[in-house]
Amino acid sequence: MATLSPSPSAPAITQNPDIRYLGRLLGDVIRAYGGEKLYKQTEYIRSASVDRARGLQGADLTDSGLDALDLDDTLNFTRGFMLFSMLANLAEDRQGVAAEPGADVASAVARLESHGIDKDAVLGLLAHSLMVPVLTAHPTEVRRKSMIDHKNRIADLMHLKDAGRIETAEGENLDEAIFRQIALLWQTRPLRREKLFVADEIDNVLAYFRDTFLPVLPALYARWERVLGARPQSFLRVGSWIGGDRDGNPFVQAPQLEFALKRGCQAAIAYYLDALHALGAELSLSTELAHVPQAVLDLADASGDASPSRKDEPYRRALSGIYARLAATCTALTGGQPARPSSLKGDAYATPQEFRRDLVTVAQGLASEGDGALATGGALGRLIRAVETFGFHLATLDMRQNSAVHERVVAELLKAAGVEADYLALDEYARIALLRRELASNRPLGSRFSAYGEETTSELAIVHAAATAHRLYGPACITHYIISKAESVSDMLEVSILLKEAGLWQAGVDGAPPQAAIMAIPLFETIADLEAAPAIMTAYFGLPEIAGVVKARGHQEVMIGYSDSNKDGGYITSTWSLYKASQALEPVFADAGAAMQLFHGRGGAVGRGGGSAFAAIQAQPRGSVQGRIRITEQGEMIAAKFGSRDVAMTNLEAMTSATLLASLEPEGVSDRDAARFSAAMDALSKNAFAAYRDLVYGTEGFKEFFRQLTPIQEISGLKIGSRPASRTKSNAIEDLRAIPWVFSWAQARVMLPGWYGVGQALAQFEDKALLADMGQHWSFLKSALANLEMVLAKSDLGIAARYLPLVEDQAAGEAMFGRIREGWQQAHDGLLAATGQSRLLEKNPALDASIRLRLPYIEPLNLLQVELLKRHRAGEDDPRIKEGIELSINAIATALRNSG
Repeated sequence: MATLSPSPSAPAITQNPDIRYLGRLLGDVIRAYGGEKLYKQTEYIRSASVDRARGLQGADLTDSGLDALDLDDTLNFTRGFMLFSMLANLAEDRQGVAAEPGADVASAVARLESHGIDKDAVLGLLAHSLMVPVLTAHPTEVRRKSMIDHKNRIADLMHLKDAGRIETAEGENLDEAIFRQIALLWQTRPLRREKLFVADEIDNVLAYFRDTFLPVLPALYARWERVLGARPQSFLRVGSWIGGDRDGNPFVQAPQLEFALKRGCQAAIAYYLDALHALGAELSLSTELAHVPQAVLDLADASGDASPSRKDEPYRRALSGIYARLAATCTALTGGQPARPSSLKGDAYATPQEFRRDLVTVAQGLASEGDGALATGGALGRLIRAVETFGFHLATLDMRQNSAVHERVVAELLKAAGVEADYLALDEYARIALLRRELASNRPLGSRFSAYGEETTSELAIVHAAATAHRLYGPACITHYIISKAESVSDMLEVSILLKEAGLWQAGVDGAPPQAAIMAIPLFETIADLEAAPAIMTAYFGLPEIAGVVKARGHQEVMIGYSDSNKDGGYITSTWSLYKASQALEPVFADAGAAMQLFHGRGGAVGRGGGSAFAAIQAQPRGSVQGRIRITEQGEMIAAKFGSRDVAMTNLEAMTSATLLASLEPEGVSDRDAARFSAAMDALSKNAFAAYRDLVYGTEGFKEFFRQLTPIQEISGLKIGSRPASRTKSNAIEDLRAIPWVFSWAQARVMLPGWYGVGQALAQFEDKALLADMGQHWSFLKSALANLEMVLAKSDLGIAARYLPLVEDQAAGEAMFGRIREGWQQAHDGLLAATGQSRLLEKNPALDASIRLRLPYIEPLNLLQVELLKRHRAGEDDPRIKEGIELSINAIATALRNSG
């Protein structure tokens, strides 16, 4: 692959050597397996596109080479460009392009110490912290797991190459092994033929928990112990929505929740059993050579291991007994035998804490001699940390459902129980009063003698399954119940009513406060929801029974949604509304005596909260983090951030270090400047909101324009998730899920949700000096503009214009596209003025090079996609056309990376 020459205003791109190497091997694979003709066609199209990107004279679209492709060639060419983007992603991840300076705990601690904040203060914060990446099944991962697996094998082989190896451990030539994996990629079908089921999503995400998080988190904690000089509690954990998120997904019911938890338990215990087996081989200490404390001898004697060969090896016998008990635990909790059964008999562990106690006994025995080196780290230390972090449940599973469903279910329960004939007709005050009366009693509303509708039956089964899970796996397996479209206090109380049906809410007796085993959490999504959030939480905390529960727990979570707030109000209004809501909630929580835990519902694209998590967390208002934060990780970002152990460590370090800084570092803006900046943002947000709403919701025919310009119809048919693309059968933008809304605009290279309205707001803002001051010195706006800059750089209105012929009403389409083009130019010019740059990404050369390297490989895919869409919508029924569209969607998403 050649080095790209500069445009008149941009420096030359020095290509990553890994991209050159892998790109050359891919070319060899295409020649060997696709034939010389395909190789030459691909190379011609690539060269022509690169020349256009260089701005070479005569390099225009008239001879792109695409017209010479028949349908079979088109499929193969698209596959080749998709694979190049996948390999480029791998190369960039290996070179740390995504890693940000200072985004590690050691750097964060040093930065805090420069402010006079010592390690004791950091440890004090971590003692009550909780940081959780929560993996969700939101469907923007278009690649099959098989493709990702081959990519990861190539990454492993490249690590061997880094170490100077020329052969694999099996004696295979390393270059040939990498070539073979790329050849396997070339011959692996990239598209799913069948729609994903929830069980598939559970198994897909389980691979990340098993292969990445289980080994990575203990290793990170060991690193942080060295940095901090002490052992912090397990503050960084993992969560999941997959199997518990029912909002708009009728395929998630009690069996899916049970399956998700069971599979997580199986994976966690299998990991522990493997670790114990390895420890048994390692800890060969003999009583003839080492002093062994009585507690370890007792464990060894209780194990039942009477092997003569291990008579003088109490640690091995103790571990044999622990293994036997854990194997029995596996059978008790999952109903299955472990892969390596024990020949000994043992009682199942009642809790993971009981299992940990036995491991600690072994560790204390090892620490009793010498300098303690045998106990303070190593495999045993990592296993103890893993048990603390993952328990028997592996990942905490969130439950989620829409408030409208809760409302209907509670109404049916109340009616069947003879309590209230028409709950839905009650106003908010009457609902609250009624729900509080019910929560004051442990008498359930449901009865096995009553006949309920399908919805109520399903929801009751879910909460009973959650209660069973608590008894099996421990209360940490499910701790959060998210309420979508939460708009009132009654929306939150209704969840407590449902939890009470399964004993997960217990009314207080004899003056004791109630107990809630699962926390009801409102999700504030739209701009209006975010504005109402402080008043709703004030009223909620004002209820004595709720105040008692929250005080006993010590904290309360609120979830804030990036996707729907963006679809509702545009990028800058969404971002600012989220900031203001977080800021306004902080005193509400302080008055209630509760630590605030914000759950950020971020996606991959800028229009859904994407961008640098390190910068975004630091940009949160002071006082809103407090060491407690949860963040969703969705779709293609799961593989991008956690697809390999090295990349996962980088991203988890960034999340942790940013949380420390946001919680402890002093505010960098004075109160006076904060007031000025806030007033300016209010004005910017107001104008951006007006421009965005006028286009998207105020322009007649805009929804038809969107559905015809972008491949939204075709995306809705992709088999990339179990959830429908729209909440209802309506084609209104309001009812469309935010994910396909953002994803579709990205495919057509408009990326409208990530920038529209900002340009008009910047153009109307008169005090340019103030704007530049804010952009330079205020972390909030600096982060927002950085994300805006990235999405502007990835958009291409010239390519987007090629989609215009797909719009039936050409006059209206041209007019709307003209407004979009003008808005983009205003956003571009306003951003450069605010950041003091002469071109986009001038101050971020690594990202600039990454994006400009990819653009020549995306343009032909867009041009092919347009032609295929025309033929598909004209009624051509050749199955290769549909396959080509889906392949192009896959390839463009892979090249753009954070596009959904």
